[in-house]
Amino acid sequence: MFAKNATRSTEPVSMRPFFLIWSGQALSLLGSSLVQFALVWWLTRTAGSATVLALASLMAMLPQVFISPVAGALVDRWNRRLVMMVADGLIALAVVVLAALFALDKVQVWHIYVLMFIRAVGGAFHWPAMQASTSLMVPEKHLTRVAGLNQALQGVGSIVAPPLGALLLDLLPMQGLLAVDVVTAVLAITPLFFVAVPQPERTVAAEGTSPSSVVADLRQGWRFMRDWPGMLLVMGMAMLINLLIHPAVSLQPLLVTDHFGGGAFELAWLQSAFGVGIVAGGVTLSAWGGFKRRMLTGLLALVLNGVGFALVGLAPAGGFPLAVGAMFFAWFMNPIVNGSMFALLQDVVPAEMQGRVFTVLISGSGAMVPLGLAIAGPLADGLGVRAWFLAAGVAMVAIGIGALFVPAVMRIEDKAAETPIPAETTPATPLGDSAAVPAPAR
Repeated sequence: MFAKNATRSTEPVSMRPFFLIWSGQALSLLGSSLVQFALVWWLTRTAGSATVLALASLMAMLPQVFISPVAGALVDRWNRRLVMMVADGLIALAVVVLAALFALDKVQVWHIYVLMFIRAVGGAFHWPAMQASTSLMVPEKHLTRVAGLNQALQGVGSIVAPPLGALLLDLLPMQGLLAVDVVTAVLAITPLFFVAVPQPERTVAAEGTSPSSVVADLRQGWRFMRDWPGMLLVMGMAMLINLLIHPAVSLQPLLVTDHFGGGAFELAWLQSAFGVGIVAGGVTLSAWGGFKRRMLTGLLALVLNGVGFALVGLAPAGGFPLAVGAMFFAWFMNPIVNGSMFALLQDVVPAEMQGRVFTVLISGSGAMVPLGLAIAGPLADGLGVRAWFLAAGVAMVAIGIGALFVPAVMRIEDKAAETPIPAETTPATPLGDSAAVPAPAR
């Protein structure tokens, strides 16, 4: 069996089934963003401790690093529609329990940690199931546009959730706001009862989902990436970019206060530029679709992304408007980078391997976040916050330009059909709604 479109025998005629699922997931994302804002604000107001907020972030990150690889192997074995339904349902149930604790005035900080951990576990299963299903429900020519739409949706959430969450906190008790998340989760689950999510043809180990077979799946997924130099380099690039970008996001408040001498108003402007840039970039990619070679689209956008970060770092103390404009430009390019790369992976990675490949990427990139913060903190303390933005920008420009001259990266789309899936399992009956139906019911 070979990599490119090995299981996509026909293109879907209608994208209506996909967008029925996507619309529900979009509403759920908004509900989750509202709850995330409300819980972070509650922790800030209740504890007022940076350590408490850091631990909350850690609870949300750990499953991404440690559970995602196993989740990817299981997603490739299980019915993806059921995975999404159970993940959304588990998160909604946890929110119901937390809402009851708030109503009884029994909530404690550790309850928030538990909820964030459960949400992250659910996301570790839901995200690869949705991404892997997208490649079988969306025609190849529209994958980049859908990826751009997903990036824009995330930007909309980052813009809308804080002010809407603040408004709802004034109008509703905490348990009432949590109920909004439960309602949006129900709206996300409902279409899954009526829409068939196609399953890829695949081989499944004879022992089913025993621990040894899951480990075998993980080995197979890692060997798939290891034996494809271009794919391994893409993973390395993703890890480096994640290491550079996340600390920059976390250092924005210090950039505003220490360098520009601003306050909450200036921080709001900078964060608005962040959110608006993501939306604009995602919408642009969705409408444009990128160059024929998705890798070229992603790498050129990465270079410009780095230019934007470098300009933020170079902005003088009196040049706050320049920093806002540069921040918008940097985050305008970011969804074009991510959207192009996700669409490329959905196209070239075989459907039955996507869960494992996506989650290996997630866990590897997620592991870079604490490392990046550990490096950026001392650097910013010693040289100033601007130094990290400048260093991150220069590094992204160098990565993007350098990759343009690496044949293994630039030819990844050409080499897709030549890359065999490493043999690790024995043939078995495909799992899913129906026997490896490549296109959803219309």
